[in-house]
Amino acid sequence: MVTERAEWSERTAGWIRHAMDSEVPLFGVCYGHQLMAHALGGRVDYLPGGREIGTQPIELLHEARHDPLTSKLPASFRAHTTHEQSVIEPPRGATVLARSERDPHQLLRYGPKAISTQFHPEFNSEVMRDYVRRKHSDMRREGFDPRSVFRAVAATPVARQLLRRFSLLHGWNQKNE
Repeated sequence: MVTERAEWSERTAGWIRHAMDSEVPLFGVCYGHQLMAHALGGRVDYLPGGREIGTQPIELLHEARHDPLTSKLPASFRAHTTHEQSVIEPPRGATVLARSERDPHQLLRYGPKAISTQFHPEFNSEVMRDYVRRKHSDMRREGFDPRSVFRAVAATPVARQLLRRFSLLHGWNQKNE
């Protein structure tokens, strides 16, 4: 958890600040999303109401219509989530681009080359189902119905496109790999 302030995590937060100053392209996911926000002055803590897990609808906010990464996305799309902590207060100057019903900071823009997502664009449906299986006992203890969450797992093609779109926007392609 970012709030544990582990030594390695705090060193990484310093690296993030340096990378921002150097305008290195950054795309943070889940812990990386939280760590980027923390490194840049935001506040991370436990998500009110407990964990968010499963395939969730993500709603783009008005600001996303003018963002180079999100301007061509549909107003709402599905994404896989699994987290207990979240960005409670984004850093000053960050733009909130998307939210879910329970988490108002699902997608943040920090600068021209830096963005982060609380959701998992890298997950496919099978990975999400594996997480639900792994967290089954925790979910039951917390009052969730793991079976209904498992059944609701669905494909997330729009969310999965984000990493590729980010790499294309910053000049990376298969020829550069």
